[in-house]
Amino acid sequence: MSWLETFRTGAQAIMSHRLRSGLTMLGILIGIAAVILTVGLGEGASAQVSNEIQSLGTNLLTVTPGSTTTGGVRGGLGSATSLTAADATALANKKDCPDVAAVAPVSSRSTVLVAGSTNWTTTVSGSTPGWLSVHSRSLLEGNFFTQDDIVKANPVMVLGATTAQELFGARDPVGQSVSIGTETYTVEGVLNVVGSSSASGTSQDDLAVIPITTYQQHLAFGLNRTSVSSIVVEATSKNTLSAAYQEINDELLALQGAATPLAADFTITTQTQALTTATSVDHTLTILLAGIAAISLLVGGIGVMNIMLVSVTERIREIGLRKALGATPSVIRRQFMVEASVLGLAGGLIGVLLGIGGAIGLPHLISNPIVISPSAAVAAIVVSLAIGLGFGVYPASRAARMAPIDALRSE
Repeated sequence: MSWLETFRTGAQAIMSHRLRSGLTMLGILIGIAAVILTVGLGEGASAQVSNEIQSLGTNLLTVTPGSTTTGGVRGGLGSATSLTAADATALANKKDCPDVAAVAPVSSRSTVLVAGSTNWTTTVSGSTPGWLSVHSRSLLEGNFFTQDDIVKANPVMVLGATTAQELFGARDPVGQSVSIGTETYTVEGVLNVVGSSSASGTSQDDLAVIPITTYQQHLAFGLNRTSVSSIVVEATSKNTLSAAYQEINDELLALQGAATPLAADFTITTQTQALTTATSVDHTLTILLAGIAAISLLVGGIGVMNIMLVSVTERIREIGLRKALGATPSVIRRQFMVEASVLGLAGGLIGVLLGIGGAIGLPHLISNPIVISPSAAVAAIVVSLAIGLGFGVYPASRAARMAPIDALRSE
C-alpha cells in the first residue's frame, strides 16, 4: 500500500467517526491553545515591563539607605537615615563623579491635598530640578520648580495629570493654590501623562513634586529632616554606567567614613538589575502556567491512545482481511500511526488558530498585552504531532501483531 493510499484510508476512518474524532482532538487543541496563550501572556508581560524600565533609561542608578535596628527589631533596606541631600549634592560634583549627568534626591510621603472644597490623597515627593531629567518626564503645561525655589524653600508644586484632574477638574491648575495642612502651595506646572507602571502596579500620573527644602521644612518627620529616602542618579550614557556606579560607591564610602564596601550603609541598584528581576519573575510564571497547560496535552494524548485502541478493536476483521490479502505488519502499523498522527496534527493546528485568535481578542478585555510567539506556535504543532505519534505507537503495534486467522475468526 502506498503512502498516498495510507493517508486516504486514514482520513476516511477518521471522517467516518466525526464526533469521536472531534472529541479526541478537543483535549489536544485545548492544551495547545492554552500553551500559546500562557506563553504569549508571559512574553507580553516581560515586554511591557522591559519597555517601561527602558523608557526610564538604561543609564539610571538608584541609591537607597541601609537598614536600622530598633529595640532588637531589624528594619528592612531603606529604613535607615544614612543618605542626605548633602550626599546628593556631593554626587553632582563633576570633579569627583565625572560620569554622573544628573542627580535627584527624593523623599516621599502620602498626604492629603486640598484645593478649595476638593481634597485628594496622593504621594508628595520632595526633590530637585534634576527629578525631571532622571525620571525622563516632561511637562504638559507650566514650568518645573527651579534651583532658586530650592534655595528659598518656596511653597511651589508640580502635579501629575491624574492629581490635577482630581483636584481641579476642567479648570487650568497652573497658578492655582493647593493646601497641605496649614501650608499653601502654588501649582507651577502639570506633568505629561505616562500611565501606570506594571512593575510597581501604581499610577505614575498620581503624584505631586515639591522642592526638597520645602519638603524638609513642612513634611519631614523627626529629627532627621535632612535625610532622603533615595537618590536617583543618571549616568552620562549607558556605556559609562559602570564607571558612574564606581564613582558613586567610592564617594559615598568616603562621605560615610566606611573603610570597606562591607561597612557601607547604602545599596546601589541599576535599571538592568530591575529588568533582570522582573523578567525572571515573568519567566518563572510563564513556565508554571505552560506546565499546567501541558497537562491538558497529556490528557489529550491519552485520549488519542484510547480512541485508537477502540478503533483497533472495532476493525479486527478489517485487519485480518488485509493481512490475509498480503498486508505486512509494517503496513498495518503505518495505517494506525497515520490516523493517530492526523488526529494530533489536526488538533494542534486548530489549537494554534484558537490561541492566536485569543491572543488578538483578549487584550481588548484585559489590561495585559499578549505576544504571539511564532516559535511557540511551531513548537506546539510539532508537539501535537509527536503526541499523536507517541500515543499511537501501542495501538498500532497491537494491530500489527494480530494473527490473520484470529482476526478473521472474531465476531
